[in-house]
Amino acid sequence: MIVAPMAGVTDKPFRELCREYGARWLVSEMLTSDERLWSTRKSSLRMSFDDEPGPRWIQIAGGDAAMLASAAKANEAIGADIIDINMGCPAKKVCNKAAGSALLRDESLVRQILTAVVDAVSVPVTLKIRLGWSWDEVNAVQIAKIAEDTGVQLLTVHGRTRACRFQGQVNYEAIAAVKSAVSMPVIANGDIDTPQKAKWVIENTGCDGLMIGRAAQGKPWFPAQLDEYLQSGRLATEPSVEESRQAIVQHVVRLWEFYGQVGIARKHVGWYLDANVVGSGPLKKVFNQLATVDEQIVFLERLQVESGIAA
Repeated sequence: MIVAPMAGVTDKPFRELCREYGARWLVSEMLTSDERLWSTRKSSLRMSFDDEPGPRWIQIAGGDAAMLASAAKANEAIGADIIDINMGCPAKKVCNKAAGSALLRDESLVRQILTAVVDAVSVPVTLKIRLGWSWDEVNAVQIAKIAEDTGVQLLTVHGRTRACRFQGQVNYEAIAAVKSAVSMPVIANGDIDTPQKAKWVIENTGCDGLMIGRAAQGKPWFPAQLDEYLQSGRLATEPSVEESRQAIVQHVVRLWEFYGQVGIARKHVGWYLDANVVGSGPLKKVFNQLATVDEQIVFLERLQVESGIAA
C-alpha cells in the first residue's frame, strides 16, 4: 500500500502522520527537475526529507532527460532511497511544459528520459503513468515495456487518461493488461476508497500493490487500514471521536511549524471535516476565516463538543 504523490497534500507533515498510523511507503510531492528553481521556498520545502525514516521515495517531474537525470542524482545525494518519475500528472501547467502525462505522447522521449535517469543513479527508479493521453491514444502497455527495458523497477498505473483528469470510471481492465505485459511489479491507482474495493482491485488486476491518493485526504490512517485488511482480512477499527480530533489538531500544529502560515491548514482541515462531520460546510467557512494558528487550534478543540466529530 503506497501513499500517492499529491502536490500540496503529501508534504512532510502529512507523511509523518501517515507513518505514525502505520503507512510505510509514501511518495513525496512532485519536485521540478529544474534545479534553477530549487532555491524557491516551495521547492526547498519539498526537498526537506533527509531526516525522515526510509524509504524516502522522491518524485521528480520534467521533460528534459539531462535535467531529470541531474535532478535524480542530486536527490540521491541528499538521501533519496527511490526516485520516481512523474508521467501521470494531468495538470495543464505541467503538461504545457511537455512534462507529466504529456510525455506519454512521445515514446522515444520516454525511453530517453528513463534511460538517462536509471543510468544516473544507483537507487531504484520507478515510474508513474496514466493509460495514455486520451482514449484514442492509450499506450500504457507500450510505455510499460519501455520502462522495463530501460531498467525501471516498478510501475504505477492510474487507470484514466490525461483527458479524463479525475472524471469518469477507472479502467481496471487496462491496468490488468499492463500487469500482464511486463514482469516488474505494477501498482494500481485510481478510486480505491474502501478496503473491499482494494481487495477487489488486487484480485481483478493481478497487481502487486495499490496506490492511494484522494481517499487518504483527511484520513492519514486510511492507507494503513487498507494494508491491514489486505494482509489479515480484518477491518480496522475506525478512529474514535477523540482520536479524530487529535489528528486534526496535530496536523494543524505541524503544518504551522513547517510552513509558518495558517492558510495551508485550510484544505486539510476541510477534508477532515468532510470525512468526520455531518454538515461540514458552515464549519469550513468559519475555520477559513481564522487568522492565527491559536484560533485554529481553539476552534478544533471545541469542535468535539459543539459539532460532534464522528469517525
